[in-house]
Amino acid sequence: MRREFKEPARCRPDLVIGREELFGSARDQLARGGSVLLHGPAGIGKSTVLRALAADYGDSAHTVLRCSATESESHLPFLALADLFGLVLDEVSDKLPSAQRTALESALTGRGESTLQRDGLALRLAVLSALRALAATGPVLLVADDLQWLDPASAELLGFAARRLGDTPVQLLSAVRTEGQEYDRHLRASPPDTLAVRLNPLSRGQVSALLDHRGYTALPRSTVREIHRTSGGNPLFALELGRALGENPTPPRPGEPLPVPTSLRALVLSRLDMLSDEARRTLLVASAGARPTLALLHAAGRENAEAETAQAAALGLLATEPDEPAVRFAHPLISAALYAEAPAQERRAAHAALSTAASDPIERARNLALATTGTDPEVAARLAEAAALARDRGAPSVAASLGLLAARHTPPDGAVAPDDRRLQAAEDAITAGEVDLARDIAREVLTRATVPADRIRAWEVVIEAAGQSLGEVDAVFPQALADAGDDPRLLALVHYRLAWRKLIVEGDFAQARQEAAHTAELAARGGDRRTELFALSFQGSTEILMGHPLAPTTIKRALKEPQDPYVACHHNGAGMARFRWLLMSDQLPDARATITALLREVRRRGMVESEVHFQRFLADTELRSGHCGRALDLARESLKLARDSGIGLGASAMLTSLAEASGGDVDKALVLAREAADHAEEDGDQMYLSRALAALGYAQLVAGDAAGTVASLRRVRELEQGMGITDPARGRWQGDLAEALVRVGEPGEAQDVIDVSREHALRLGRESVLAVLDRAEALVRAAHGDHEAALARLTSVQDRLAKLGYGLEEARAAFAHALLRARQPGPTSYDEAARLFRRCRALPWLRQVDAAALEETDGARPAAPPAPTADALEGLASMERQVAALVMEGATNREIAARLFISVKTVEATLTRVYRKLGIRSRVDIVRLAAGRHAK
Repeated sequence: MRREFKEPARCRPDLVIGREELFGSARDQLARGGSVLLHGPAGIGKSTVLRALAADYGDSAHTVLRCSATESESHLPFLALADLFGLVLDEVSDKLPSAQRTALESALTGRGESTLQRDGLALRLAVLSALRALAATGPVLLVADDLQWLDPASAELLGFAARRLGDTPVQLLSAVRTEGQEYDRHLRASPPDTLAVRLNPLSRGQVSALLDHRGYTALPRSTVREIHRTSGGNPLFALELGRALGENPTPPRPGEPLPVPTSLRALVLSRLDMLSDEARRTLLVASAGARPTLALLHAAGRENAEAETAQAAALGLLATEPDEPAVRFAHPLISAALYAEAPAQERRAAHAALSTAASDPIERARNLALATTGTDPEVAARLAEAAALARDRGAPSVAASLGLLAARHTPPDGAVAPDDRRLQAAEDAITAGEVDLARDIAREVLTRATVPADRIRAWEVVIEAAGQSLGEVDAVFPQALADAGDDPRLLALVHYRLAWRKLIVEGDFAQARQEAAHTAELAARGGDRRTELFALSFQGSTEILMGHPLAPTTIKRALKEPQDPYVACHHNGAGMARFRWLLMSDQLPDARATITALLREVRRRGMVESEVHFQRFLADTELRSGHCGRALDLARESLKLARDSGIGLGASAMLTSLAEASGGDVDKALVLAREAADHAEEDGDQMYLSRALAALGYAQLVAGDAAGTVASLRRVRELEQGMGITDPARGRWQGDLAEALVRVGEPGEAQDVIDVSREHALRLGRESVLAVLDRAEALVRAAHGDHEAALARLTSVQDRLAKLGYGLEEARAAFAHALLRARQPGPTSYDEAARLFRRCRALPWLRQVDAAALEETDGARPAAPPAPTADALEGLASMERQVAALVMEGATNREIAARLFISVKTVEATLTRVYRKLGIRSRVDIVRLAAGRHAK
């Protein structure tokens, strides 16, 4: 007997957005035969996770029973019991003793007026016996939602049975609404092996993904951020707020809270009717303030604030501690709903009181704006001053909001035009990473602006908001050039954007460099030092990547005074160009100091996009230095920030892939690299496509997929040749390609890659690249049988990389040396490689060393092992033959694991046994065996 709980495919893992780890833990617990209790506040997603788990795991059970209680029915005795056993009563009744059968039938059907007081023992034993009878034919899964509304009789009977089931294969998957950690009572009524899983609020990125999944895709990121704040990360509240915004044709104005739908108002404001009118007015003032305190409420005229807030706290509306000055609402939604409920006149009165009571000038200006209707030049001027102050404080998002308020209150015929303030707000929004808001403001201005300077300024925002997807705004450039006319200053702004288009969309470094040089010349003629500095920085960075001899000269020009503080710390500024030069020139300590200082400054200024990039570049620096653990932490933080802000996602995924492959999870590295490549393909970004494919090739190399590495990195070579990139220090993939080519039996092509790359590295003085190329060449020599020369070369390479500070590359050289030694008679030690990899926290590489050392100690090797034949494959165990057969087809370890329904670690262990049994050392040898078999 089975109840069906299968959901549509889309409702399985993707409906538990943000709960992947939790879902996996609960699924593992069920797979082990245990029970799971999900708990958390209303709307947090317990029922969604419960349904997904039941759908995912239900097929493993022979019998699935379900009940879902409601508050309105919680007074009906035995209702939950009837839901669970009603459809299986006929199946189990003849297996119960007479007294138990009579009591259970009476309770489930309502005939006989059974009660716990009269039939308590018989009913308790009947439920226990019924579950045991069902379990005799196969595992039983009980799925119970909303345990808090379970009728007391059913709860008592299920708890009695749960405590006595012992080894009987009965599992309970349940969910209960709790506040805080109040789940102990329900846990005591569950089987002893129950895992309690608390569902916590979603992050901003997860709320954004949830809204996208439900179709609310047109919401600006600033709005999504406000939804996350107002909902407190509660998925139900977030979706209701998203729905209200989708149905509301007029979005909230700057400074105003989100519209709260009636459904949520009723949910959170049911206790407001118990407040006095004066207490309610006090809470309204608190909801209108940014950081309300008792002192602020007193200053705003609320004389009895202590008593009134204490009354609200007693009703659960406030979470204010006795010794804490801040007035905190129990949930942000209470504040938003209270504000939304208040009449407009009362809201303006609250803001008017706060405009004089607040001590912070930004807060005073914001409240003054919200208390004022219509245009007012004095109010607009104060708001503009407050926006400038917020900008200086490193709060560009606040500056953008204040700027929009200033524009709203600016008279159309005043000394400053409203659109001037709107464009400044758009530029602040760009700095804050709120590109959707910035683009919308600029598009609105373009519908009416006639002054060329205003139009170019708006076009700049539109182009900047496109990010890496410059191909999507191709139509903008002819319009912007027409608006610029023959004004060199305006033309410089447009040509700077065209230089980026040449690089990103067309992948033409030479044309991009020429366009940047032309921009610098135009900006100098127009007296625009900021644009000139940006153009020179861009030109210098392009020349570095091209290996152009003028790169140092251009960077010096970009670093000359006078400087612009904003450009100096921008991710496209001269500081960044200098950092790139230091990094590619092997000056790692100076590069770290430079990027650290830049990161500190952009954080102070609130420059989100620059922060994403600088954190990624700092991770890159640490990775090259061999600090894999530190690099992984930084890369993950950068990726999280990129996902939350929607900026630089592909670039951050690419670098995080490199960090995961070096110091974390290789499977994650492969996923991230493919994600980065997909982003670049979607954006038409040739520059980052090559970087993403280089990261993919490296991850494939670490995963043992040499053929995949060759395929990925050959494409990188083609892309970079087409773009005119000659500096091998840009992507540093050449050594990996050569190593993979040796592994797949192509040492000739490997030598060609080394020779071409070495020529450029010698010309540019890239010492670390030369050392890595020499390491790869040692493998080529070994492939040709010259082991002594290869070993001598690797010893030299290891020393050179150590002096340059490339810890991970040094460890790889030591590992290559040990592997080559293992091919010769005599003992081999992997201790040096293991020590160096441990120092780097390069866990994936360390696992390779451990596997090699284990293989070495499993048995003595003959001095000259005979070459295995294809017939040797027949001597393998069944699983070993299956794995070897898939290797012959070119499948990666991860693909093999998926096809055989085993873990990647099992694949790796199986391959190790295959190598040992066949007397071979790599996947390539298996492929060669297959070729020998086919030749017969």
